[in-house]
Amino acid sequence: MAERTIQQNFDLALQHHQAGRLQEAERLYREILTRQPSHAGALQYLGIIANQAGRSDIAVELIRRAIALEPNDAAAHSNLGNVLKDKGQLDEAIVACRRAIALNPNLPEAHCNLGVALKDKGQLDQAISAYRQAIAVRPNYAEAHSNLGVALAEKGQLDEAITAWRQAIALSPNYAEAHSNLGVALAEKGQLDEGIAAYRRAIAVNPNLAEVHNNLGNTLRDRGQLDEAIAALDQAIALDPGLSDAHKNLSFALLTRGDFQRGWEEHEWRWKCKDFPSQPRNFARPQWDGYPLEGRTLLLHPEQGFGDAIQFIRYVPMVARRGGRIIVECKAELQRLFQTITAGCQIVARDQLLPAFDFHCPLLSLPRIFGTTLADVPQTVPYLQADGDAAGGWQDRLAEHLDVVTVGLAWAGSPAQKNDRNRSTKLARLARLGQVPGVRFFSLQKGEAAAEARTPPPGMELVDWTEELTDFADTAALIANLDLIITVDTAVAHLAGAMGKPVWTLLSFVADWRWLREREDSPWYPSMRLFRQSALGDWDNVIKRVADQLSLAKA
Repeated sequence: MAERTIQQNFDLALQHHQAGRLQEAERLYREILTRQPSHAGALQYLGIIANQAGRSDIAVELIRRAIALEPNDAAAHSNLGNVLKDKGQLDEAIVACRRAIALNPNLPEAHCNLGVALKDKGQLDQAISAYRQAIAVRPNYAEAHSNLGVALAEKGQLDEAITAWRQAIALSPNYAEAHSNLGVALAEKGQLDEGIAAYRRAIAVNPNLAEVHNNLGNTLRDRGQLDEAIAALDQAIALDPGLSDAHKNLSFALLTRGDFQRGWEEHEWRWKCKDFPSQPRNFARPQWDGYPLEGRTLLLHPEQGFGDAIQFIRYVPMVARRGGRIIVECKAELQRLFQTITAGCQIVARDQLLPAFDFHCPLLSLPRIFGTTLADVPQTVPYLQADGDAAGGWQDRLAEHLDVVTVGLAWAGSPAQKNDRNRSTKLARLARLGQVPGVRFFSLQKGEAAAEARTPPPGMELVDWTEELTDFADTAALIANLDLIITVDTAVAHLAGAMGKPVWTLLSFVADWRWLREREDSPWYPSMRLFRQSALGDWDNVIKRVADQLSLAKA
């Protein structure tokens, strides 16, 4: 049989490459280069295979050699841009892609690769424009439609992103990544069942995508299907044991189900998650793991939001019994409040210089250290108290309201919290509470939503002294003098619960793990009642039940 020509070998290598038979393709590319070392095509595609194998430095070298031989090969510049993008060299990637486009404006891959590099740089508008140009050149380019969806979603344009992903799927029904991205967007819009269906279609196409199993598990947890959620997250971890997001999401599912022992262990993975709201503290001193302190100094430091710090500061007396000196670092708004936690504990604001310490520990790692289970949550209240003098001042001012039930009210948390769109509401939605006679409300709302107190719903008597509440110690002093607190899931709920005040917490259907499932009480706060949505976004039914209970309590 006659020996194949170099061109025949190259054509065959491309067929193997396109079919995913990379070893066969690589063997042929190398055979070509043995016979013709200056074969630019073999160099370029051997570089692409190197990049697919994670050998990006070799890939760059090979593709640059190909470009040196054929400087006007637009595809080579585009492929170089893709490799440089994978290496994180985004500026160089953008230059390479723009060079490819200058050589051939009708090369859709170059526009698409440019879009990815621009998106990774955070230049979303330019990325969207590049993807649209790729689609204009090749309308049936499924990858460009899918990438367009990613950029639109990052801009918060979920409806447009969903349209782009549906178009990608219409063009390529087995496009697992597009199905997965569609599922994420649908779930974020509250269309949980549709999101779950999209994940399952992605898994049917490719069962080995750990990230899709992770997303499926997370959405099943939000749906309340905890056993299925845990199974999906376990599968994600089986496929990729180092997938930190899956471990973190598994911890939330386990904690929501009340499986604290395993949940706290998985919760330690939070520090490896890129999107975790708190970043690890790179202290020179080691992290404490519960051993006796024997007089040494331990720094306890907060993470995440105000509510988390208030909830888990309860562990300080337990830590103190381990025989050491304790420093608590916190945000300045909590410093005065936390000074009531225990004698001999030094409270330092986050912006102050830290004293010397021997060990450190994040507050939310303490439940694991102390082996907290659902049966032995430390729930002695109050563990936080209002300053006596400050509380006395509010008592004098509230003396004229003794003929009514006084209710503190908070309706919104921090907009920066990931689930805030579900957990927060508008003051106007609480209008029914204002119809209960003999009740006077006192705003405890801070932040942007506090402005709503200026125009309360018709019939609601709402007193707003929040401009005088400069920190949580001030808020605690006011709360100490109120009969009842009604609040959404925000720091006010934790503060009232920590003080042992009667508090009714209004929960979204997708409630945080700490409130467990279905219960109307909280093991963390004995004085708290939980009022849950029965369907996503259904605040009206919640408010009706609260109003009915308020009428009974008033009577």
